[in-house]
Amino acid sequence: MKKAERALISLTDKSGIEGFARELEALGIEILSTGGTAAKMRAEGIAVKDVSEFTGFPEMLDGRVKTLHPKVHGGILAQKTNADHVAQMQEHGLQAIDIVAVNLYAFEKTVADPACTLANAIENIDIGGPTMLRAAAKNYQDVTVIVDPADYPIVVSELKATGNTTLKTRFKLARKVFALTSAYDTAIIQWLDQVDADKHPELV
Repeated sequence: MKKAERALISLTDKSGIEGFARELEALGIEILSTGGTAAKMRAEGIAVKDVSEFTGFPEMLDGRVKTLHPKVHGGILAQKTNADHVAQMQEHGLQAIDIVAVNLYAFEKTVADPACTLANAIENIDIGGPTMLRAAAKNYQDVTVIVDPADYPIVVSELKATGNTTLKTRFKLARKVFALTSAYDTAIIQWLDQVDADKHPELV
């Protein structure tokens, strides 16, 4: 498999990111990122390209739209052994994204606060994160997807050994994605189910 060239990193839980990003940088892997994650890596002297620069489209709507763009999802979902996909990427100027390291807005932590409002809960439902994760997991044949910082070491080890991860590892990591997004959606619906509509006139 072709060596990994590009990673997209966007994290709520940033534990271990400095070491992981430094390893990617040392391997010559370009790092794309957003917001606070990009700022944290830059503060550590790590070279980062903003997703907005990569897509040519600014973050907007108070950060609700950052990664929802064809240059991001085309780069994640393109099958590198599919000649039609490769041709379309060339035609539209898309670049492959080989590694996706993303975790999600802390919805459960947010709603655990008794003072949490419905509006605040809704704002802390992640949209772009699950979309990128599911796209990367679906395309595990070509993309390494990471949701757990505990998996950084195995990814780095395999990248150092061969320039990319093994199919077995990519499949294992993809499975973790679907387990996470399923649990995330379950947490959201369980919280919404206990919202008292009588306390929210807009819902009546």
